[in-house]
Amino acid sequence: MPDTSNTVTKGVLVRIEAKPGREQEVEDFLTGALPLALDEPATTAWFAIKLAPSTFGIFDAFAEDSGRDAHLNGPIAAALMEHAGDLYEAPALEKPDVIASKLPG
Repeated sequence: MPDTSNTVTKGVLVRIEAKPGREQEVEDFLTGALPLALDEPATTAWFAIKLAPSTFGIFDAFAEDSGRDAHLNGPIAAALMEHAGDLYEAPALEKPDVIASKLPG
């Protein structure tokens, strides 16, 4: 039977399209958010990703809805919305369920 001690069941997927000429600022903002993610005990995994030269994203994973809700009401989400309209248009946010995962541990 697999070890489920690090099981995640909930996720957040955010897609961000940088405004022209603002790509490096978006990348800097996302890399600068890592310390905030590290301070969130219910955030099991957090990734800032670059999908294309001007397309970025964030993927987070959580054990349960309460962790996801805490993250969505936390400082990263607040900062993300604060920069919307300036560095990028409103980000596209989805709340997927995680159906399988592999985590260290």
